[in-house]
Amino acid sequence: MRNLSKISTKNLSDAPFFYENWQAELADSLSDVGELYAYLGLDMPDGYYAPRGFGLRVPKAFADKMSKGSLKDPLLLQVLPDIQETILAVGYTHDPLAENDQNPAKGLLHKYKNRVLITATGACAVHCRYCFRQHFDYQANMPNREELVKIGEYISSNHQIDEVIFSGGDPLSLSHRRLLVWFEMMNALSNVKTIRIHTRLPVVLPNRVDQELLSLLKSSPKNIVMVLHINHPNEIDEVLANKCQLLRQAGVTLLNQTVLLKGVNDEVNTLCKLSHALFDMGVLPYYLHILDKVQGASHFDLPIARAVQIYWQLLENMSGYLVPKLVQELPNRPYKTPVNLHQ
Repeated sequence: MRNLSKISTKNLSDAPFFYENWQAELADSLSDVGELYAYLGLDMPDGYYAPRGFGLRVPKAFADKMSKGSLKDPLLLQVLPDIQETILAVGYTHDPLAENDQNPAKGLLHKYKNRVLITATGACAVHCRYCFRQHFDYQANMPNREELVKIGEYISSNHQIDEVIFSGGDPLSLSHRRLLVWFEMMNALSNVKTIRIHTRLPVVLPNRVDQELLSLLKSSPKNIVMVLHINHPNEIDEVLANKCQLLRQAGVTLLNQTVLLKGVNDEVNTLCKLSHALFDMGVLPYYLHILDKVQGASHFDLPIARAVQIYWQLLENMSGYLVPKLVQELPNRPYKTPVNLHQ
């Protein structure tokens, strides 16, 4: 069956054409700033910013969730390149989490005692402008087949490791064949109890949740946890909710992490709506992240005092299970650091 190209709750007849599969849909993503402006019915400003390195990439399924004609749309602000990215802000670096120092093998990061993170790919379906790995040297960290074996040996020889996190990039941007290689390796390791997938694909390209993926997840003998990345309630619609239902039916535990972003979601009402919308579709709010201090994203940052103020308001307005943990990931710490609410 062909998949609908326009991910929305509109009638089928509203869609202009179809894609053969999610990969064809991904290949048709918007990658030119002018094209994105035109797609959203926006007038091109004089001297707009088009980055050379970490360029624009937005699937049309995600762009369809944005408000036409609005430069202030909270989803657009997450992906639209801004000249402020060129500001060299003090305290912001290319490697804000010192990941280059926690890299025992190509494609493997071991920062926390019981779990390792695998950068399975450098590719993402969407380029979020605040991404903390936008300067990461993926080319130097992509493991070949021999290095895949080394990763397996490293994990199996360290019995404290019981969880493997697939990250990237976005691991769901891998083809089914390549993803299957990783799953077969982890399924064979007796000390690995949980496979965790950090992904934005179901949010920005829901058709990625296809029958092949669901079968792969359902057939794994491990606990499967999927951590979505949703920052704003406008990212949630009926299509995503249906995909989440299919994932849950496949035995996947669904969590969400949100980055606190100035001008996007730094209001208690927005975050409350997000938590309620997540819970309504069976996703538990997990983390609310303080922005990682990556060079080029300082304009998204908020003072810690403001983040704490917002968090107290969340605690006041929602049941505890709807309030994500307010955390900060700091370099060379063996855990994510809970933010001190009494500072």
